[in-house]
Amino acid sequence: MTLLELLKLLRKHLKLVIVLPILCAAATAAVSWLVLPNTYTSSTSMYVLTRANEGNSALTNSDLSASQMLTNDVAKLIKSDRIENDTADKLQMKNLDGYKIAVSSETTTRVITVSVTGKSAQTAAIVANGLAETTDSVAREVMDVKSINVIDEAVEASSPSGPPRAMYTAVAFLAGIFLAIAIVVVMDMLNTRVRSADELEELLGVPVIGRIPIIK
Repeated sequence: MTLLELLKLLRKHLKLVIVLPILCAAATAAVSWLVLPNTYTSSTSMYVLTRANEGNSALTNSDLSASQMLTNDVAKLIKSDRIENDTADKLQMKNLDGYKIAVSSETTTRVITVSVTGKSAQTAAIVANGLAETTDSVAREVMDVKSINVIDEAVEASSPSGPPRAMYTAVAFLAGIFLAIAIVVVMDMLNTRVRSADELEELLGVPVIGRIPIIK
């Protein structure tokens, strides 16, 4: 099937091509706004202070490289089960399964940012600050870390961070378009009727020498 034939086919079923994407987008928007709850994100940033920073001696390149590697280890430590379980225990929570925890660290600094997303702005901020406190105590216990200082404490988000309802609706609209095209193509493939003289010549291998018009 050529592109021109596909366009003619879509034009023939233009109503389906228009209505189906709109229905998909409308259904997704309804679910997003009426069913999916708002989520809130709170972030805290921490600075990893290593024992190499003690004293007044100048830091060498090897010290900075080792400090950066240690910072990366701390970033991975935050996502460990021990940190999450200890934080949940301190906050008197069963677990942190209902929260999405994201940890990021730049390759050239020792600053770690922890973002917590949950259904409540207040509890998301509490969990983020709890993770920072727990990370400080555990890192000093199991790593060569002097301390982890909090730069910015997490505060309650003033507005929801998700879900991305507009993106969901746009994706559903595009999916509806592709679904409509697929339905039209499949319907055309399943239709075995001869619809033109060209198709008849192609099937039989003989030329059409005459036509009988339909008289109403």
